[in-house]
Amino acid sequence: METQRLFVALALPAVVRSELAGVMEGVEGIRWSPPGSLHLTLRFIGDCGAAKREALAGALGRVRVEPFILPVEGLGVFPSRGPAKVVWAGLGGAHRRLFQLRKQVDEALLSVDLTLDVRHCQPHITLGRLGEGHEPKELAKYLARHAEFEAPPFRADEFHLMSSEPSADATPRYSSVRRFALAK
Repeated sequence: METQRLFVALALPAVVRSELAGVMEGVEGIRWSPPGSLHLTLRFIGDCGAAKREALAGALGRVRVEPFILPVEGLGVFPSRGPAKVVWAGLGGAHRRLFQLRKQVDEALLSVDLTLDVRHCQPHITLGRLGEGHEPKELAKYLARHAEFEAPPFRADEFHLMSSEPSADATPRYSSVRRFALAK
């Protein structure tokens, strides 16, 4: 049985991806994400077979949250303590419906698989991953230089069940398995 590595995400409009691409440079040792694949992960699921994928899609189809506007503001790194591993763009104060959406997504996923890890996660857009060769002082200067970063806010009116497949260059390829419109 073929499995897929799945996650739930919001797609970003081209104008937001373009603005983010404009700050994805200037630090050696970062493997930047391809701008076309930038997204906001709501929840990582993991490897799933076809039957579980269909059950998850059915449960996600019952999620009901009204569309909302999201800001894209600020850059940072994870983890906050110790060596940085990920450079991300934040969502400012976000929107209460984003948290409603994530809560309903988690409830839908747990209705299919109680073993999924739905502990806290900070909403963000992964811009790149840091390798061993990055210079922390250079990274600190980069973050200071982009401290006031803002991209245009965007309307979230759908979310996706996505799959992630490895590629030859170690950059994952993402594709939408199923799209779900946001509606009351």
